[in-house]
Amino acid sequence: MNLLSIFGLAENGRGITIFGFEIYYYAMVIVAGMVLAAVLSALLMKRRNISPDLVYLLFVVCIPSALLCARLYYCITDGMPVSQWFAWESIRKGGLSILGGVMGGVLAGGIVAVVKKIDFLRVADCVVINILIAQAIGRWGNYFNQEVYGAEILDPGQQWFPWAVFIDGKWYQALFFYESFINTIGFLLLFSAAWFYTRKPNGIFTCLYFVWYGAVRAIMEPMRNPDYILGSQNDVMWSQITSVILAAAGIAAIAVLLAVNFKKEGSLIGSKLGDPCGITAYIPAYRDDVPYASSINLMGGRYPAAPEKDGAANRAEEEERQ
Repeated sequence: MNLLSIFGLAENGRGITIFGFEIYYYAMVIVAGMVLAAVLSALLMKRRNISPDLVYLLFVVCIPSALLCARLYYCITDGMPVSQWFAWESIRKGGLSILGGVMGGVLAGGIVAVVKKIDFLRVADCVVINILIAQAIGRWGNYFNQEVYGAEILDPGQQWFPWAVFIDGKWYQALFFYESFINTIGFLLLFSAAWFYTRKPNGIFTCLYFVWYGAVRAIMEPMRNPDYILGSQNDVMWSQITSVILAAAGIAAIAVLLAVNFKKEGSLIGSKLGDPCGITAYIPAYRDDVPYASSINLMGGRYPAAPEKDGAANRAEEEERQ
């Protein structure tokens, strides 16, 4: 048995086969985006005085919830018969909605925060903004699937990638790339702000994610080929409606957060009555989780240095490595 008999290109050219089972590039790209979002979330948690170990629990709970809600949102808004929602053949043909996935993931994260009695908004600020880079990467799955494109481009001078994408002998607006690029910019802005900013109230970055992504989808959705607009068959553009609601809700939530902070702290941002920092208290992942000084943690200077391992432990580790 050689490698070619185990690995190969899928017949449709949109993936690879392993032992005869097709794995699409689309799925691989989506998984890559999820993994990167998890790594960045853990890094930002450590930076913002939260145990990075918490990301394991969040992603174990949130990813299945996000996938389930992404499927449900797609099936409901697309008018798919209930019998096909979770049929294997139907799932293999695709059908996930990013908007549904976002709502499902955030809902699951909220439940985890309630059960563990931790500050949901603080944790969300470290996780939600990283969804943008996962979405930006995930859009390249549409490139491999030759989908999510706009109007046909007839001008030869504009028929070049990434302005346009070549599909079935014609050039179309490369909407997947536009959205990927814009969301990458949004991610860099929000991640940079979250990396350096410490002042109350928490939750602002989470809300800005919804404003950014909601606005981007609301603008991009009408530009799509009708075949890729959920609900277009019924003249109800569910994705655009949901996007507008998310953006509006994000703006309203920011106003509420600022108003509540002003009432409690005497200032819209920070505090005039006490600690102006929104990340002072350490959030552990488990009961015996103890913080130590760290150059990454913005509050790391408040904590003791990590204990040094004794000689016997060091020798045991060296023997294991040898």
